[in-house]
Amino acid sequence: MNTLTKDILNAAWYVVVFVLLQIVITFGVGIGIGLAEGLNFGTVAEKLAHGTLSIGSTATIWTSAACSVLTIAIFAWRRWTPLSPTYLRTRPWGVLIWVALFTLGTLIPSEWLQEQLAFDMPEAMKRLFSDIMSRPASYLVIGILAPLAEEIVFRGAVLRTLLHLFHTRYHWVAIALSAIVFGLVHGNAAQFVHACLMGLALGWLYYRTDSLLPGLVLHWVNNSVAFVACNLMPAATDAKLIDIFQGKEETVWMALGFSLCIMLPALFQLAVRLKKAR
Repeated sequence: MNTLTKDILNAAWYVVVFVLLQIVITFGVGIGIGLAEGLNFGTVAEKLAHGTLSIGSTATIWTSAACSVLTIAIFAWRRWTPLSPTYLRTRPWGVLIWVALFTLGTLIPSEWLQEQLAFDMPEAMKRLFSDIMSRPASYLVIGILAPLAEEIVFRGAVLRTLLHLFHTRYHWVAIALSAIVFGLVHGNAAQFVHACLMGLALGWLYYRTDSLLPGLVLHWVNNSVAFVACNLMPAATDAKLIDIFQGKEETVWMALGFSLCIMLPALFQLAVRLKKAR
């Protein structure tokens, strides 16, 4: 088997392992809950296959935690993602601060773009998402475990492998492919757009630093802000920007402009600082 074929198969395998872990653990928990409720195995399996058996928000949180922990353990054990403190030893505190500011600047523009594309989550998923976000224990998954597991898989394993397939001049092809795959595994059109855009930024940070650390900061800030916003403003979870800003369209445009005034200078600073770091 030549190197090219091996790298393609490896990249695909990493995604398959990630998805299979989600499916197997979710089905296992669902079967356990269904049997505990007195349903027979066949009925439980059928309901799970058709998505009509809800395992509840609490079970979903701990299922997601188990998936993330197992993913991290397997990828570390198999050494599919090299983990090294080399970049941290450079003390990149300035870069990490700019990454955090860049992330904050992307939130409103990303939401605005999603609204223009009119992609919506299924109602059942919206309700489950809101219920999960309202529970303090979910931050363990949303803010810490999920970002770590996803960065290990999609940047540390998938993107790293894809970068071997393309000449340095075409690194954006590898970054774009990994971003699309990252969007697709989220499983719905509403999250696909935001995850793809995030994937492009995360991939660029990984390419420029050869480290998961900047991407982890971006992922952590993005998820943490979403968690805090859902808990401070529960009604805003399903609201559009125009509703959040009390029906004032000019305020929406001001918020977009203010966000760009944070995002673009931060992006410029990162481009300068990461060029020196690589």
